[in-house]
Amino acid sequence: MSRSPAAPGVRRSWGDDDDATPILHVDMDAFFASVELRRRPELRGRPVIVGGSDRAVVLAATYEARAFGVHAAMPMAQARRLCPRAVVVPPDQHAYRAASVQVMAVLGEVTALVEKVSVDEAFLDVSGARRRLGSPTRIAEHIRGRVREELGLPCSVGVAATKFVAKLASGFAKPDGMLLVPRASTVEFLHQLPVGALWGVGERTRESLERWGLTTVSDLAHADVQTVQRAVGKVAGAHLHDLAWGRDPRPVTPVRAEKSVGAEMTFERDVSELDVVRAHLLGLADRCAGELRARGLEARTVSLKVRTADFRTLTRARTLGLPTDVARELHLASCELLAGVELEGQALRLVGVRAEGLTEATQRPLTLDEAVDDAAAPRRRAERAMDEVRQRFGRQSVGPGALVARTTRPPTTATGDGDLS
Repeated sequence: MSRSPAAPGVRRSWGDDDDATPILHVDMDAFFASVELRRRPELRGRPVIVGGSDRAVVLAATYEARAFGVHAAMPMAQARRLCPRAVVVPPDQHAYRAASVQVMAVLGEVTALVEKVSVDEAFLDVSGARRRLGSPTRIAEHIRGRVREELGLPCSVGVAATKFVAKLASGFAKPDGMLLVPRASTVEFLHQLPVGALWGVGERTRESLERWGLTTVSDLAHADVQTVQRAVGKVAGAHLHDLAWGRDPRPVTPVRAEKSVGAEMTFERDVSELDVVRAHLLGLADRCAGELRARGLEARTVSLKVRTADFRTLTRARTLGLPTDVARELHLASCELLAGVELEGQALRLVGVRAEGLTEATQRPLTLDEAVDDAAAPRRRAERAMDEVRQRFGRQSVGPGALVARTTRPPTTATGDGDLS
């Protein structure tokens, strides 16, 4: 879920020449909140925040709530203070996943060249759809109309010659708009922006560039490449210099390899008992393993994320001997990683498990030892049986026995390469 670059006074109209602008970036507006408003229309016009307890973070907020300074990833406690009259809605990730599938289906009917970036945004190359549907801007309005009329959801679309500029344009088109940046206007459009608008420039990179006097995209573009590289590194410096001149040759790639599957949770209260943390890690590993099996994937690397009561975030990772989609193996690895984290007496606020280094399950090499004695095979069969039960009766119908005696709450977020897991 992207937010518009902070650039007050930015010019919003660049002409209507869309002949050389085949790239569209479709970005759903306040997606999770919009899905909630679709099924709760009585909340329209009111400030609405999608999130969990005060210890969790904001997943989405309507523009009425954003007017009070609320934004995604903000602590819920802070959001409630900023907007005490907001209606807080608990997240329903199954509903968001279903809505995402609907949106992507609409985009897939426009062109086969759709690159899904996350649950609520995608790039399209509409070069081959022009004869059938018209110019890129007409296609953009066609998409916006279909998504609103058929799905009841608003979206914004950026139209440009490259992916990077199209993504920026969709941000400036929000909410519920469309912005065209003609190819001939690309450099002028970019050079009006602060350097933080460039793709890949986070807070630290921005600070490094500003220390060298590079505060705008124009500053960066007109600096020599070596200066930019001294500020942020050789590879990143060259890449940012290219972006500052609108050079972005990356094509729209319809098939994106899965990078990771993960789940994390924020505790209702800080937890110092490691046996309680390990029990929650089992639940998170179970979610990850189920998602891996659903996607026909296995993971070679397991990573652990913990956030302490003083808001320090620590991560650890280890590579397994063989790829796996078994919860017990993910859990054992995460517990070993937990044992290696120096918490310095701090209780934990959040824990997360992520499965990385993904491969197709059919590509897992079978060693001679495995063929003779695959210790994971019985557990894999048992967990697949659980998958079948859950598919029929819901996720809470069955789970690992070690969790039965404990009261657990579901993770506040669960992601897999930008998708909800």
